[in-house]
Order: sequence, then structure tokens, then C-alpha cells
Amino acid sequence: MSYPQYPSQQPYPPQQYPSQQSWPGGEPPLWAPYYGAPFPVAVKRFFKKYAAFSGRASRSEYWWWTLVAIIVGIVLNIIISSGMVASTSTYGSAPQLGPGAVVGLILVMIWGLATIVPSLALTVRRLHDSNKSGWLILLGLIPFAGAIILLVFTLMGPDPAGQRFDQPTQ
Repeated sequence: MSYPQYPSQQPYPPQQYPSQQSWPGGEPPLWAPYYGAPFPVAVKRFFKKYAAFSGRASRSEYWWWTLVAIIVGIVLNIIISSGMVASTSTYGSAPQLGPGAVVGLILVMIWGLATIVPSLALTVRRLHDSNKSGWLILLGLIPFAGAIILLVFTLMGPDPAGQRFDQPTQ
């Protein structure tokens, strides 16, 4: 039994991503989003664009940093928890803040103060990439539903109309 030959075709339609320009050095400038950014580059760009609320950020830039923030948060919570457990002497007594927990709390405050502004800026740039206003970050202030809406917006793909937020400096 033989099967008929069909003309060759692509199995999936082409993806609708913004045009990938060939940048000198292979990496886009800081004002442009870096689609498919590798982990170390995404973290480096996060700190280089510390308080830049203009421009755009790709999904990879946003989610690599989110992974770093989650991992650091888990590590800091382990430090605080182990400090509290180590300072509790008997079963049933209220947990007390031991030296380990105090160190952990100080580290949490330092980490939070060091990353709050760039995290907000990154979220605004991520919203810009999907052609949304950065002011939508205020939806995060609405309990539960606001966080879910913001999560959906950060998961959305890039929109070519979001280029209106780019401000190339030459």
C-alpha cells in the first residue's frame, strides 16, 4: 500500500515575535528587550537597568529574575526558620527570635530594599512589552484578583505595538 505524496509544508505557523535585529556584539542594547535571554544575561540586565521604568523587557528577562527572587526568598526563609527552631528550647513554648533568625530578618530587609525598585521597574517594562501601560502594576494592590491579573499580563507574549515604549539613545 502506498500513501499519496503531499506538498511539503511547515507543521506549525510561524511565531509572531518582534523582528530580531542583528545587534553588534550579538546582544541587544539595554533599551531593547532581549528575547531568549540566557539566565546570567537576564540577571545582569536586571541590575544594569536598576530604575529604568521606560523601555521593554522580554519574558525571559522577567521570568529568569523571578526565579532568582523566589530562590533567594526560599533560602532567606530557611535561615529565619532554622534560627527560630534553634532558639526554641521546649516543646510547646512560643518560638523566639534567636541570633540566626535575627540575621535572616536583617538579610530579608537588605534584600527587599535592594530589589524593590528594580523589580517594580522590570514589571513595568514587561507590561510595556505586551503593549500595556506600566500603571497597570497598581493592579497588584487589589487583593488576590489583582495579582492574578498581573500574572496573566506578565505571561502574555510580546506585542509589536509595544515598540512605542522603546526609547533608543544614540
